[in-house]
Amino acid sequence: MARDHRKLRVFHDAHHLVVAIYRQTRMFPKDEWFGIRQQMRRAATSVPTNIVEGSARLTTSEYINFVNVARGSAGELHYLIGLASELGLLPAEVVKGLNAKAEHVVRQLERLIQELELLLAMERDARRTGSKKNERREAKSHKPRASSPEPIAETVTASSARNTASPAP
Repeated sequence: MARDHRKLRVFHDAHHLVVAIYRQTRMFPKDEWFGIRQQMRRAATSVPTNIVEGSARLTTSEYINFVNVARGSAGELHYLIGLASELGLLPAEVVKGLNAKAEHVVRQLERLIQELELLLAMERDARRTGSKKNERREAKSHKPRASSPEPIAETVTASSARNTASPAP
């Protein structure tokens, strides 16, 4: 199933959150470049990239798994923003804005997961209903006819018995 991630508002909001995180972490101290700064950037980037990867998957079930990973990364980012605030790496007004964006993305992802789970349930019901219809069609098409000849297996068995009963030359 082809899905276009660019049609999802949550993708665009997550992308804007990544850009904001990169801008706000640019001035982190050098000793944090490979610590919290890198972790925040990875968590932020993980959200839209998992939406994209999930959208490219063939099944709704796989798509849900990737959106769940995106949701986890958004939750991780929310925590890291708070941690950066406690460590004095981000000003309070920046933290407030980033947290609002992160919380909004989390809510959007949760809603998307709910919608996808409904879609998955409908797909499963359709498959079940479709397979029951196919079973009924097959049962109707395999009804024995009154004028049908003897089964081939019985005919072959009778001729084989005659061949084995005669002496070998």
